[in-house]
Amino acid sequence: MTRAVHAGNDVDKETGAIRRPITMANSYELPYDPTDINWSSTDGNLYTRNGGANQAYLQEKLRLLHGTDDCVVLASGVAALSGVFFAFLKSGEHAVVSDSTYIAAYRLMHELLPEKYGVRTTLVDASDLGAVREAIRPDTKLVHIETPANPTLKVSDIAAIAEIAHGVGALLSVDNTFATPYNQRPTDLGADLTVESLTKFINGHGDALGGAVLGSQPLIDRIRAEAMVNLGGAISPFNAWLIMRGSVTLPLRMRQHNESAQKVAEFLKARPEVRFVAYPGLDSDSGHVVAKRQTTGGYGGIMAFGLNADHDAHCRFVSCLRVVTNAVSLGHDESLIVFIGEKDERQHLYPEEFRGGFFRFSVGLEDTADIIADLERALYAARK
Repeated sequence: MTRAVHAGNDVDKETGAIRRPITMANSYELPYDPTDINWSSTDGNLYTRNGGANQAYLQEKLRLLHGTDDCVVLASGVAALSGVFFAFLKSGEHAVVSDSTYIAAYRLMHELLPEKYGVRTTLVDASDLGAVREAIRPDTKLVHIETPANPTLKVSDIAAIAEIAHGVGALLSVDNTFATPYNQRPTDLGADLTVESLTKFINGHGDALGGAVLGSQPLIDRIRAEAMVNLGGAISPFNAWLIMRGSVTLPLRMRQHNESAQKVAEFLKARPEVRFVAYPGLDSDSGHVVAKRQTTGGYGGIMAFGLNADHDAHCRFVSCLRVVTNAVSLGHDESLIVFIGEKDERQHLYPEEFRGGFFRFSVGLEDTADIIADLERALYAARK
């Protein structure tokens, strides 16, 4: 909690303010003789596409929260993912990717990079170590996983997959968005790179976009130079400031998300109207044993569940919710739910129980009893 409050913050030298100000500049003063400057340099403040003051403050906070050598903050979580893939994959090289990932990661690795640049990819159930080993090739350069995964909540063993990847000289990147550094720190478990969508829990207020990659300085320097400066994925000063502000309360918020989600998952698991619940905090969940071993704070605020009902009843259930909001994204202060129907293009990659349509549910900070009462009322309405 202390790092969340103080890291990256200091007294402003000009005004004496005890909060870092928003520096809404795109350029900074040049020296007397600028002719020797590398215009793509990320050292110091030169041009905000190369890095700015508010970005630097946020990077310092996140680096300390994750315990890594370095951090680069980018315009969105997808910019962070793209930065990793662009920096460490060349045409003809091979990557292994979780078959359950954020849709943009799936599109980038399954469609765009193979079709446009000849990157060869293998989608694999990363919760199955045998499948991961089988997918690895001598020319594999990157393994990318999400754990817990979006939207199935599959849990992958980070330490074991790191050992597999490093055995062929590949890097392991882990999307840690669902867990946050409060619950899980992938680099402590052997990952080379950690990706965070700052838009979600770390910001926590649903009002700013941002992404981050964390790891060793040589790896982060490469992303910073190639993907931020030359692809233009820089975060705006205002978004960096908003996320800096929101991240201060991350530990407090995650404690509540963890506690409420556990109670909500147990409630749903006991209901006859509910077909399945995927949440790593449940003893019955297939990922519980691994999650218990590699997480520290709790099991997160996200779950998936489906009803013993048809398509229309799923929609009717959502329409009857009053506390929970029907909207995409996750990690906000308010609870958010989205119905993923039977026509989702990745249904064939999901576990069998997901294929009748399901909800991704982000449990918010409302009183837990109010969330459960809202769900109970909607379950009754859907059944009727």
